[in-house]
Amino acid sequence: MEILSKEEIQKRKDEILQWIKNNKVFIYPTDTIYGIGCNATEFTAVKKIREIKKRITTPFSVIAPSKEWIKNNCLIADEKWLDKLPGPYTLILPLKNIHAVAPNVSNGKTLGVRIPDHWFSSIIRELSFPIVTTSANIHGEPFMTSLETLSPEIQSQIDFIIYEGEKKGTPSTLIDLSQNDVKEIKR
Repeated sequence: MEILSKEEIQKRKDEILQWIKNNKVFIYPTDTIYGIGCNATEFTAVKKIREIKKRITTPFSVIAPSKEWIKNNCLIADEKWLDKLPGPYTLILPLKNIHAVAPNVSNGKTLGVRIPDHWFSSIIRELSFPIVTTSANIHGEPFMTSLETLSPEIQSQIDFIIYEGEKKGTPSTLIDLSQNDVKEIKR
């Protein structure tokens, strides 16, 4: 398992993009906290994250490669919410294209989507497909804020980490837009 800086990612970008395309599971920084991710279109990679997190059924969200991807794959009644992206929000939207992600990502009806206000989003844009975004922790335990707080159990099961120091953020705000009324979901 490698620990890579932003600078190393930029120097080795083609190699890292290939790793993600080839279903590697990794930890990455966002504008809020560290996440665990993989290619959200690959069932086997998503299954591995479910096993790592011990989160067998609860839907995952994704980092979308673009707002256009969100419009093409989800239903959004009020596009003003897209103006909040990039940012610290996860929008839960009705899923228009069930083939946009592997069947073990969502519940088949809705999908949580976000675009972090962070340099890492440019990597996802280059991939042109979504990645799973979920906090870097075992379900129900504290999330990772630094390498020192990363669970050894998780660290032993991932392929690489993109690390940029301690994060003092909190998880993104969930906004449920799947019904007629907008709801902010408290975590």
